[in-house]
Amino acid sequence: MLQNKRFIFFGIIYLVVLTFFLYRLADIQLINTESFSKKGVNLVQESVNQRTQEVMIDDGRGRFVDRNGDPLQKQAEPSLVLFPFLKEAEWPSEDLSRIVGIPGNKLQEVVSDTKEPIVLSSKDGVSLTAAELEKINELEIPGVFGIYQQTKLDETIGEHIIGIVGENAEALRAKYPDRTDLSYKTKIGVTGLEEAFDEFLLPDAETKLLYHVDGDGHPLFGINVKYIADSNPFYPVTVETTIDKEIQTMAEDVLEHQNIEKGGLVLLDIENNEVLAMASKPSLNRSDSKTLSNQMLQPLFPGSIFKTVISAAAIEYGLDDPTRQFNCSLNLHGEADGGQDDGQLTFDRSFAKSCNYTFTTLARELMEKDQHVIEDTASKIGLIDPVGWNGEVFHYENFKQFPDEKTGNIWSDEKDKNVPRAIDQTAIGQKDVKVTPLSIANMMATIARGGQKQQVKIVKNILYKNGTKMYSFTSNSLEGDTITPMAAAKLQKLLRLVVTDSKGTGRRFQTSPMEVSGKSGTAQTGKSNDDDQTLYNKWFAGYFPSDQPKYALVVVEMDTTSAEAGTNAAFYDIVNEMSKIDERKN
Repeated sequence: MLQNKRFIFFGIIYLVVLTFFLYRLADIQLINTESFSKKGVNLVQESVNQRTQEVMIDDGRGRFVDRNGDPLQKQAEPSLVLFPFLKEAEWPSEDLSRIVGIPGNKLQEVVSDTKEPIVLSSKDGVSLTAAELEKINELEIPGVFGIYQQTKLDETIGEHIIGIVGENAEALRAKYPDRTDLSYKTKIGVTGLEEAFDEFLLPDAETKLLYHVDGDGHPLFGINVKYIADSNPFYPVTVETTIDKEIQTMAEDVLEHQNIEKGGLVLLDIENNEVLAMASKPSLNRSDSKTLSNQMLQPLFPGSIFKTVISAAAIEYGLDDPTRQFNCSLNLHGEADGGQDDGQLTFDRSFAKSCNYTFTTLARELMEKDQHVIEDTASKIGLIDPVGWNGEVFHYENFKQFPDEKTGNIWSDEKDKNVPRAIDQTAIGQKDVKVTPLSIANMMATIARGGQKQQVKIVKNILYKNGTKMYSFTSNSLEGDTITPMAAAKLQKLLRLVVTDSKGTGRRFQTSPMEVSGKSGTAQTGKSNDDDQTLYNKWFAGYFPSDQPKYALVVVEMDTTSAEAGTNAAFYDIVNEMSKIDERKN
């Protein structure tokens, strides 16, 4: 009896295991063949892929161009494709040689040593024209093709702007549950514009050359190569940015030349409030997560640049009496600690010299009048709130061109508004004050336009494959109150005085080829280097030419000693290079 029970028990176990394996086999071969596992793997397609050799011509994902239509990421590269079955056939290699400029025997060698299709382009010393590609295809040699292949540019620019893509099957399915046509290997945007415009950039179909092989790599169905092409006249789309490729390249070169290893710059076209260039350091490295963030969209301590806000508030509250003198031999708390020796200065010269005591005094007086005055004024000049373009785009109610942009901050604790020393620190851009470089550039552009606030734009249009417009991004005003034109005019004079005053913190720019107006900033970060030297954020922000403003620029170097900072030198170089570019264009 006991033996029978054991037999029945093990029999049941055997049947359960067998049933599981049979179900698993049915699941793989019959039930979920086109969407297996959480990744949604198409098993039928994968089995075909094991017996397929292919050349990807275009993965079908949308691309980015600059304001002039020049590619920023990928380009159509004229290329020669040779399939490996050529080594087993007689083919007119000499005819091909006369077109591509490679000896026939060399072409024969290339295909004799490979089991995969070979793609030769300019990086391999094969530079082809459109006419030559046409001649190659007119030869009608099986296994020989002249194509335009989408390839990455040798020198990529604006990497933090464009962002990165990656494969994540679960994230893909969660984000696009209705797009069952997408392969689990489809890449999605992770950062930057790749993330912001991901739904528009998703591939509709791939373009490729392929043929089928047996287990030994020999053609299964003869030597016919299939051309699989996307026939959709609308996709993939092109995202037309506001970036100027020449200016972006120059800006990145300047940062390298001035050894700015952490920080970056933002250059705006003031008239349209469009980004001409944006560069972030350290350079993007996919294997280092610390480099993925665009520093120009992260809140940073602004230091004395924030005195522009206090000045704007003082002007609007009538505290800018030109005859009033401030004792700038005192420190920010009104103490004579021997660290300052600037004597009595007016409001205007205090701004030019960046006297701390003047602005902490004014900040205390302003807070007595209105405890919201500092944040309200910061908002009026387009500094504290998100400034990147956002609005309704198709089914998106709040589409953002800068999804990674962070909101700035002034007060972390409302109680600090009643603490004199906390007000002092806030007035000079320390304590809890953090704003993004993008918003500082926007503030300078706002002042240069006479107080008119606008959203910052980095994309102008989304274009269909045939060149027609899918969507155009309008120039939008920033919501909320603005400073008066009179206040803006006074701020313009203050920013110019920073450069023209003999002791102004921006006097270096007196020799710039275009007149500069701006403000410097030095902010303590609370960090020290290995030599126990205090590290700062060093800034210069402004606009030029002063009389007819065209460009707003902010440069920041983070976590640097004052002696090593290349901020002013980089700003100077950008102004100089923009002068040359404008001269060439005119």
